[in-house]
Amino acid sequence: MISGVTPEPTILDAMEVTCDPELEVRFAESAHQIMADLVGGGAALGWVEPPSRDEVADLLGHVVAAVRAGDAALRAAYLDRRLVGLGYWLRYARPTHRPHADLEKIAVDAAAHGRGVGRALTAALIADARQTGIEVLTLDARGDNTHALHLYRSLGFTEYGRLPDFVAVGEHRYDKVFYMLDFRRHS
Repeated sequence: MISGVTPEPTILDAMEVTCDPELEVRFAESAHQIMADLVGGGAALGWVEPPSRDEVADLLGHVVAAVRAGDAALRAAYLDRRLVGLGYWLRYARPTHRPHADLEKIAVDAAAHGRGVGRALTAALIADARQTGIEVLTLDARGDNTHALHLYRSLGFTEYGRLPDFVAVGEHRYDKVFYMLDFRRHS
């Protein structure tokens, strides 16, 4: 590494992670550690308390099964073969919504913030959605997550709704902000 130059993250898809025995063994544990640490620090990932190892393992098993069925994409970001982030989208299950998918989680290790990991993960997931034929990719985020909201806007997402004070974390209330990327308009 050249002094002062930050290495680019390596972005792998679900099949690349699960086909490498060394990566696969560490993936669920590393993913759990990242999400638990982020939630413990107040991150908006859908949990109030840090998730258990079993919760994260079940979630990842569900996502990988959906990837194998063609209904999801999962991406993992590595720096020097160390997991530093992950994200996924899932196709909507309702038959009338099947052309669309929801970007459900992007989680980046706090030590890797500011290194382009979230952007690289999100861009890869957008490319996967476009390649899969997804028509509209949606997501929701907590209104105080300004860095994430800025990232999504910079990648072409537009806000299409907001529920004021909808997310409850103890006594605190936050807006739930809805974003979409309509590939039908960008074709």
